[in-house]
Amino acid sequence: MLTILTLGQALERASRAFPAVPPEVPVILEDIRAKGDAAVFAWAAQLDAFTGGAFEVPAARLKAAPDLLDPALRAHLEAAVRRVDAFARAQMAAFQPLELTLEGMRLGHRAVPVSRAACYAPGGRYPLPSSVIMGVVPARVAGVKEVVVLSPRLHPVTLAAAALAGADRVFDLGGVHGVAAAAWGLAGVPRVDLIAGPGNRFVTGAKRLLYGDVGIDFPAGPSELLVVADGSADPALVAADLLAQAEHDPDALPMLATFDGGLVPRVAAELERQLALLPAGTPAAESLRQGFAVVLGEGPEADADAVTLADALAPEHLELQGPRAEALAGRFSSYGSLFVGADAAEVFGDYGSGTNHILPTSGAARYTGGVSVATFLKLLTWQRTLPEGREALAAQAAAIADAEGLAAHAASARLRAGRSLA
Repeated sequence: MLTILTLGQALERASRAFPAVPPEVPVILEDIRAKGDAAVFAWAAQLDAFTGGAFEVPAARLKAAPDLLDPALRAHLEAAVRRVDAFARAQMAAFQPLELTLEGMRLGHRAVPVSRAACYAPGGRYPLPSSVIMGVVPARVAGVKEVVVLSPRLHPVTLAAAALAGADRVFDLGGVHGVAAAAWGLAGVPRVDLIAGPGNRFVTGAKRLLYGDVGIDFPAGPSELLVVADGSADPALVAADLLAQAEHDPDALPMLATFDGGLVPRVAAELERQLALLPAGTPAAESLRQGFAVVLGEGPEADADAVTLADALAPEHLELQGPRAEALAGRFSSYGSLFVGADAAEVFGDYGSGTNHILPTSGAARYTGGVSVATFLKLLTWQRTLPEGREALAAQAAAIADAEGLAAHAASARLRAGRSLA
């Protein structure tokens, strides 16, 4: 099950280089760059068994998709959309236009959405309608003019979620070839400004290599969970949450840090028991083998060690179980999303509690948060010089330009000095 590591060994793992892009990814991208649409169709046929003539789902089929759902499932998806929408609208309210006067200048900013965004939802191993909701809803709230969904081996429930969330267009396409099609505008997919959404290491690698041709959110996958728990934590709940992330992908990373060494064998026993109940072929067993547990100890220094470890790992999901762990909630600063208390199950965040489940992985939480309305917004600044500020600003700019040796900059500034505004 989980390998037991010392604190030092776990910190050493956290310091390793960012995962390499799989070598297959640049090969596929270069083939598509050279051959265009034909290569996208060829890779979709080879990797996704795609046999259709077009990737886009007809608008009528998209519109009708929710009506084909089981009514109870539809109601739950609608509730998830409602919650995520409410949270996104509250976030959007924080992005107000700014305007102030500062020493002879009128300055400000405004939040402007990107024009077209692609929201990616994995579809290879499992359909993930929840990921569609997490991408489409904040994009819509941000005001993106056209929101498209990419999902390979498109499942009816994924299509229905796209309709309920408000997607404009949906494409039965994903993987490296799907991301490339959206970045470059190929095979009927419109060229987008931004691609957001989780994916396996191949999709994540493609997004990294295509950044610059297209905007991306951040590395989002494979999944990670760190549970920080004290001795009072229920081992069955800890194990269930670790398995929930482990079943996503063979490369998922389940992690446990505890103050009580006795919790580790209890969790291990629960992992073995619960793993046996999962469907055959689950990747959970494989991902558990690369996961680990750390015993922090009972001493007062262990609290600081827990914070140091978590912030170094910067996990996608961070769970705190038990009073001692929960008391540290305000001290952590690097995670995708935080779940405080045994009842704050990570899966609640996955399925629409309100916060977003598209979150940074591979340590990216050290410098970015998860998907939100801000992902789809550009904060654009503006300025207007007032008459009383012109002379001082001209002198300031010219002096600094001279110091930098940029004569044309200095000349541009000095031309403003002593001139009328007429």
